[in-house]
Amino acid sequence: MKNRAIVLFAVVTLLPASMLGMTRSRSRAAKSKPAHLKATRASRQRLRLARLRALILASPVHGTRESLLHQNQMITEEQLERIQTDDELQQLILAESLVRLPETRDLGVAQNLPEERRYCRPWTRDFVVDFAHERWEKFRRPTLVTSAVRTAEFQHKLMRYNHNAAAESGELASPHLSGATIDIGKRGMSRAEIKWARDYLLALQNQGFLDVEEEFRQSVFHISVYRRYDTLGADVSLADASAVPAEAAPKPAAALPAVPDPPRN
Repeated sequence: MKNRAIVLFAVVTLLPASMLGMTRSRSRAAKSKPAHLKATRASRQRLRLARLRALILASPVHGTRESLLHQNQMITEEQLERIQTDDELQQLILAESLVRLPETRDLGVAQNLPEERRYCRPWTRDFVVDFAHERWEKFRRPTLVTSAVRTAEFQHKLMRYNHNAAAESGELASPHLSGATIDIGKRGMSRAEIKWARDYLLALQNQGFLDVEEEFRQSVFHISVYRRYDTLGADVSLADASAVPAEAAPKPAAALPAVPDPPRN
């Protein structure tokens, strides 16, 4: 009994020291873990930004400040309203100045897009219907519109949590306020589809029918369509579009940026 008591006393005496040692080890690990994670996060961010810049440089239709300025200039030239409120939006819908985006086998609208913002200008609708048809014929894949008309009120709210969002007013305001601009989602597109879309959109941009900006943070093609698109007709293919003479000299591709695309959504 005496020996058992001695052994038990020794175990009880040593137990706190053992636990203390484990606690100290865990404490050291806890102190070193944040520094390790911080270094890992920093290296991942550097890699992510490097890849993002490489993607942007590889795109012939990446966004630039000059492109956003041109889109706003075209809105002014075409005398389009920059929609401020939901009441103004409803008035334009009732007047059929804005038309609803169709939903078909070829073309869909993002489920999270509210009913009142599933509208655009008639020529923009014609463009996206044509784009979706051509894409379906080539790849048997539907096209998804992720954004269309917006109001200045909505854009102001968007700026609060999306630092990449364009302003609700001024020369760099979001072109979505005109109703002539849509975003087409890139998620799920193969490399072949993205290349095809770039070529398709660039051909129309060079003829002055639209301006396109490929975005990478939101993974969309941001497209402002101009009234001239009506001259093509709803059933003219890209090959025919390339043969249509431009009313003005083709707009040259903008210079490549060294940093990610500027705010425009």
